[in-house]
This record gives sequence, C-alpha cells and structure tokens, in this order.
Amino acid sequence: MNAEATPGRERLIEQFKADGLKVMFGNPGTVEQGFLDAVDAAADFSYVLALQETVAAGIADGYARATGGAALLQLHSGVGLGNGIGMLYQSLRGHTPLVVVAGDAGVRYDAMDAQMASDLVAMARPVTKYATRVTDRHSVLRTIRRAVKIALTPPRGPVFVALPMDVLDELNSEPVLPTTVPLTDVAPSPASVGRAAELLAAAKRPVVLVGDGVALSGAQAELVAVAELLGADVYEVDSSEVNIAASHPLRRGQTGHMFGPHSKELVAGADGVLIVGTYVFPEVFPELESPFRPGAKVVHIDLNAYEIAKNHPVDLGLAADPRQALRALAGVLEQRLTPERRAAAAARLDVRTRERAGEAAAAVDDDTPMAVFLRTLAERTGRDLIVFDEALTTSPLVTRYLPPERPGDYHLTRGGSLGVGFPGAVGAKLAHPDRLVVGFAGDGGSMYTYQALWTAVRHGIDAKFVVCNNRKYRLLDDNIAQYWRERDIAEHPFPGSFDLSHPEIDFAGLARALGADGTRVEKPDEAVAAAARMLAHPGPYLVDIQI
Repeated sequence: MNAEATPGRERLIEQFKADGLKVMFGNPGTVEQGFLDAVDAAADFSYVLALQETVAAGIADGYARATGGAALLQLHSGVGLGNGIGMLYQSLRGHTPLVVVAGDAGVRYDAMDAQMASDLVAMARPVTKYATRVTDRHSVLRTIRRAVKIALTPPRGPVFVALPMDVLDELNSEPVLPTTVPLTDVAPSPASVGRAAELLAAAKRPVVLVGDGVALSGAQAELVAVAELLGADVYEVDSSEVNIAASHPLRRGQTGHMFGPHSKELVAGADGVLIVGTYVFPEVFPELESPFRPGAKVVHIDLNAYEIAKNHPVDLGLAADPRQALRALAGVLEQRLTPERRAAAAARLDVRTRERAGEAAAAVDDDTPMAVFLRTLAERTGRDLIVFDEALTTSPLVTRYLPPERPGDYHLTRGGSLGVGFPGAVGAKLAHPDRLVVGFAGDGGSMYTYQALWTAVRHGIDAKFVVCNNRKYRLLDDNIAQYWRERDIAEHPFPGSFDLSHPEIDFAGLARALGADGTRVEKPDEAVAAAARMLAHPGPYLVDIQI
C-alpha cells in the first residue's frame, strides 16, 4: 500500500475541500459515524446540523442558490434519504446542484438484508441527475469528482453517491484533485443566429418566455436588449430567480405553474415567440395541444437540449449558452431591423411604459397587517435585503413591496413541494452573512420544516422569518375553486383537510421553544413595531402575521 495512503473517510473530506465544498449540511446516523467522526476532526471543514433530513436538504438548496455553486448534503442511509426525497425533487426540478452522500453499513453486509438495508441508488435515481454507489476503495474520489461535474454541468441538478462504511474505512491512495467542470458558454453559429433573427424580426406581436437558465448564464442585460429591440412582452416561465427586473415595463409576470389554459391565453396571440432558458410549459394541468397560434414562429435557446421542442414543435432550436446567444442575436437584430420595425418595437415599449406608470399611480396602499409590515420593512431597509419567498398566495403582496430587481436578491420556491422557505433562508444567510435575509412562508408550508429555526440558532445564523398565516392551505382553496368551475360543480365548503385553524398554532411560541424569538401580529398598528423588533433583534427572529 502506498505510504501516503489514508483512510477513505479522511481522503474524501480532502476531496470535498479541493472542490470548495467546505460546509456539509446533514443529520447524522450510525452507518456514517466513522465519516462524521473524521468530519469533526477536519480542519477548515464544518458540519451544519439539522434536526431532520428535509430541513438539511432545504438549507443546502438555499445555500447553493445563494452562492451560485454546489452544496454538500449528507443523509442517513435509506431512512434519511427517504425523508429528504421530497426536497430533492424540488432541487431536481429547480436545477440546484447538490452533492448528496449517504452511508450504509457496508458492502460485506449486502447479502444479509439486515436492519436499514435498502437500495439507495434506486431510491435516489428518480430525484437526481446521477445516482451511484461506491464499492471499491480505489474509486471513491474518482466517483465524487464525476458526481460534482455532473451536478454543475447544465442542466444542473442534485447527484447522489452511496458510501458504504467499510469502503470508507479502508486505506485510500487516490490523488486529491479539483474536479474539472466543462465550460458551457457555447455561442451559436452566425448562420443559426441569423435564422433566429429572421424568424423573430417581422413579428408584430412578439413574446419572450424566460426561465432560470437566463439567471444561471448571467444573461439579464442581454435579455433586456433583445426584448427592447423586438418590443416584446416578457413572461417568466418556471422562474424562481431574477431573470429580468420586476420594474422593467416589458416584464409581464409569471405564466403560472398550475393551469395550461392560463399560459395559452398569454401566448395565443403572439406571432413570434422566443423561449430562453426554460421548459414549456411546466403546469400541473398543462395544455396537451400547442398553445401557440398556427403560423407563429418559435425559437428556443437553451443549454438543456432535452427541453427544446420537448412538448411542442419549434421552428428553430439552439443548444447554446443564453448569454452568448442573446448577445449575438441582439447584434444581428441591430443590423437587420428596418426603421419601420424599430419604430413599431419602440411604440410597443412606450405603451408598456405608460401602462406601468399608470398602474403605479393608481396603486392604493392597503392597511392590512401584512401590507403594513411589508411597507415598513421596505422603507426601513431601502429594499436592500435577500428575500426567500414561499409565501405562495401572499407572494403578490410580498413582491409588490419587495420587488425582485437585482440578481441574487430574490429566490422563489420551485418544484411544487412545500417547506423550502425557512430552511432556504437559513442557507441564503449562511452564504451571505453580511446581508439581511428574510424567509417568507405560509403557515402550512412553514410547519414542514419549522425545525430550521433551531439550526439557525445553533449555528448563529441570523436569518429572519415571516409566517403568512391564513390558517389554511389557501392555495388548495384557489385550485379546487378552479376545478369546480371547469366541471360546472356548484361552489360548496372547501374540504376540511385544507383547514389549519384548529387547534391554533402558536408560531411565536414555537420559535421560542427552538431557541429563537418571535412575535404575533394581529392588527395593522402592531406591524410597524414588529418589523422594527425583527430588524433590531440580534439573532433569528420570527413574525407571525395574521391574514
């Protein structure tokens, strides 16, 4: 054996550090005990403890989104992986690069079918980009590097590696090397960009559909340039980051994630459609036929070639980096747009600018506790904060007072599972300890992962939390109302399973029980003081706002 060999569990930590993964989120278990013992002894490496695996996965997701890189997550064997699967699904749909590891008792015990035995790879495969198990001591680091590469290569996403205890106990002499992640800033050919410009330039009613591929590429400025040249409305599709500033007059909001007819209504009139960095469409109940009108010219740009024309035909698909492609497209449009088309585009932009100004002038502040709290928070912070938004039905109010303007300042829940709001805020604050971070969650969603407050207290992570408390799963009320309308079912009381009003949950009391502090807001005049206390409090603080 090589004289430089060390136990695999120790060498594994050195590999993580070589890849910049110096923080691990998790919940411990017996089959990982040797590895976690090595973690405790490692220099320049820390472990962030969560009380349940869903919380650990949510914090890791928020940390990765806030840093723009990968995050390291440790789960405990099959039972821990099972607890984390719902949150891993959210990371998969949202393309969060998580490196997930879990231990098992050992390769030598495989034939025994003993306590906690399970097929970890089969469990992880549906919610990850890549799942494998290391069975040879000579390939531990090689496998980790492969996983890190896959996690960080677009389309990004979580990966899973099962690490048997006996494999990590053996001596390992593999070299510790930083993972090579391929560069994907690929520019399309001049001919393909010219074809895209040709298809889009003549549109009288152009529409741009964008998703988080724009934010990942850093293509916000290039997107705005193309949209303004075309005079195109911009709709965000499955968008959870700042892809275009909320204040831009061409930004028309989200298409939504529930009902295909709504998305179809927004794009049905377009004669030219540019899709960038997203899949079309992500609704739970999508349109099965193409939502685009006959004859509409459709161009789709994405590094994820799988999404191009996945559900509906397009006239041109470009597997390219959004920033490079949009920059090239803007350059060609600058050359090819006729004075008449430029004037028409400018007129469309002017209409939207005047509409936006009129909406702002007509907006009336309400005096509900939530509105007063948000207005106070915006005024006292100058909107200089990071928002992690799982407010769901209250999100329109949150973004009215705290609009998503700058990349990195706003993260929206994604993927369809509840519970990411509070742990996501913890992860974001850990990534940016010098910034104010506020996590918003509904009362129902917050209870999926409320233990995140304990982790924040334990590790001195000064995140703030807001419960948007309507005492129900309000989104389900809204969705079933749509279901009734579509089927001509008379309105009647909502299912009792949607109601959370009894017994009443003392959210501020729960915060105190977990080591944090908090207050309850029932009246508008209490909201100003609550915002002030939250901002002044030196540590995790929760405000429960009655809606």
